[in-house]
Amino acid sequence: MIRKSVILALAFATSTTAAAAQQAPAPAVGATEIAALARTEAAIAKVRDSVNAQLAMPRNKTSSAQQALRDKLLVQTEDVLKKNGLTDAEYRLRTYVVSTDNNARRIYDSVMVIVTGTPLPGMPAAPAGGRVAVPVPAGPVGAHIGHVVNAWGDTPMGAGLLPTAVAEARIAATHAGLASRQPTNLDYMKTHAAHVLNAVDPTLAATGPGLGYGLKKAANLAATHIELAAGTPGASANVINHARHIATATRNSVARADQIVTLAQKIQTATSAADAAALVGQMASLAEQLIAGADTNADGRITWEAGEGGLQQAEEHVKLMLAAEGQR
Repeated sequence: MIRKSVILALAFATSTTAAAAQQAPAPAVGATEIAALARTEAAIAKVRDSVNAQLAMPRNKTSSAQQALRDKLLVQTEDVLKKNGLTDAEYRLRTYVVSTDNNARRIYDSVMVIVTGTPLPGMPAAPAGGRVAVPVPAGPVGAHIGHVVNAWGDTPMGAGLLPTAVAEARIAATHAGLASRQPTNLDYMKTHAAHVLNAVDPTLAATGPGLGYGLKKAANLAATHIELAAGTPGASANVINHARHIATATRNSVARADQIVTLAQKIQTATSAADAAALVGQMASLAEQLIAGADTNADGRITWEAGEGGLQQAEEHVKLMLAAEGQR
């Protein structure tokens, strides 16, 4: 799976509005500092992946367990900053610079490739030691599966549709979580609501930390192409079966994204911090479910089925499908 560490673009001037902060010229930050930020973000991504896996576990299905894990994510994120010698102000400054300066972003991305060992969406695979294409069946069936997992023409540098959706989902979840950190700061919450919108659907918020493609577009196309694979003559029963699982889980994330869009737009028009904070809590919960899914029927597990699975379950069924195809 292609890993994308998110860009946490924050309004760092607490004495001004978030909008004013975004309009200010980006302060100079050196390459060493940007590289340190990339290493910090890679560590935060590991923390988030670990917590997301725990959120999906049956034993953590209760509301209290889910909230405890989200609190754990915040605490561990702050611990990562401390271990990397970054104050909150330095972290916000550097992430703002990376989100607004193309040269800084290139430095950041190049370090992320080295730290994680895999290329990011938007960057080509390394010629050696990097991630290689996932093997897919030969012929038209495999071509459509390849669009889902390996490459598609109009994604950032042609990355696969499902990895692109996962990367955008991570960005959305991170900024939804950040929005909840300052429940009395209306401008701050509105800023991050816009960042969530940018990751979910950049046609609704053209600028922000997302890849510029959008979770909804990537996930919808992933579902379409896996169904095209299943509908192609010669598709095996295995492909047909798992394609249904993958498409359903992926479209669950699209449905959650639609709810997130509604909440984010309400946050942007809110006139009080209290009203916005209540909406932010709902948005953050849904954003976490984009990848992890949710145990909506309270049976102790999260499946691919309608209303439950997320992108994590879609990825799991891609692996199951391809493993079975390899044994044919």
